[in-house]
Amino acid sequence: MRENEIKLTKLAKCAGCGAKVGAGTLAQLLEGIQVHQDPNLLVGFDRSDDASVYKLSEELALVQTVDFFPPIADDPYLFGQIAAANALSDVYAMGGEPKLCLNIMAVPKDMPREVVHNLLRGGYDKVYEAGALITGGHSILDEEPKYGLAVTGFVRPDRMLTNSGARPGDVLLFTKPLGIGVLTTAAKAEMAPPEAMARTQRLMTTLNKSARDAMVKYRVHACTDVTGFGLLGHGLEMAQGSGVELEIRVGAVDFIPEAADLAKMGVLPEGMYRNRAFAESSVDPGGAETWQQDLLYDPQTSGGLLMAVDPADAEALLEELNGCVPSAQRLGDVREYRGGKRIFLK
Repeated sequence: MRENEIKLTKLAKCAGCGAKVGAGTLAQLLEGIQVHQDPNLLVGFDRSDDASVYKLSEELALVQTVDFFPPIADDPYLFGQIAAANALSDVYAMGGEPKLCLNIMAVPKDMPREVVHNLLRGGYDKVYEAGALITGGHSILDEEPKYGLAVTGFVRPDRMLTNSGARPGDVLLFTKPLGIGVLTTAAKAEMAPPEAMARTQRLMTTLNKSARDAMVKYRVHACTDVTGFGLLGHGLEMAQGSGVELEIRVGAVDFIPEAADLAKMGVLPEGMYRNRAFAESSVDPGGAETWQQDLLYDPQTSGGLLMAVDPADAEALLEELNGCVPSAQRLGDVREYRGGKRIFLK
């Protein structure tokens, strides 16, 4: 079988971050598990954060994460790039720099050697673009292919970012357009316009390194990367963890135009419904149209960084982001929590 005869996405029931266990289900699965205390563990699994952080000294902390998923592209090299960019993003969201990576891979036993080789090559090339190294990994046989990375990075403990530090008055900035989940779902049904898919693939392979490098120069109080739980799911985790509420101006959100068209037609990923079920009770939709809400719940693969920025630094950071990220957006503001809903769409 030749490589171009392989349709990787046809081998998977879910694509990319749309395969994530829903946030509500995940919380139930972790409920009751004893958390062991260690004063050097700055961020652990008991918090809904992007990675764990362990302090080694006053100047150095380890940032660790793992992320993998089924194929989101038929081209194995592209799939490897996207999966690697997505895994690296968790370290960037903590303000860290990725340094060491381990491959995690599952492949069918009859998958051609060149397909597996190109998948791994895609991951290696993206990791090297990030300035990190792949030092090994683990692979198993499975009927459904999967690929990703375990990533270790470094950050200064006093400069670490979490998703729970947002303060009232902060400005919300975001770095990529929304609609990736809708378009990758449409692509599986051969309904996605080729030009839109090409742009979406570029978005998914774009590292959040430039966004991270810009934000660490400014007073950013909280950050998270927007992936499988969608903007509203990850935004809700930020609001709950920070004890605040968020106001999001829907008109300021950059929606991929073709994704908006598909959402209006009802072409939506299964993960969108899981995200809505998790977050909807905490969201005041205001006057947002249904298709807009759908895209705000849309699971993103290798999505952008959502930052809560000190208002005195917001304009300067936004200007710098305008020159280095796919889509710099000023989405809204952080407010004092008044009880009830956590996110208000305007």
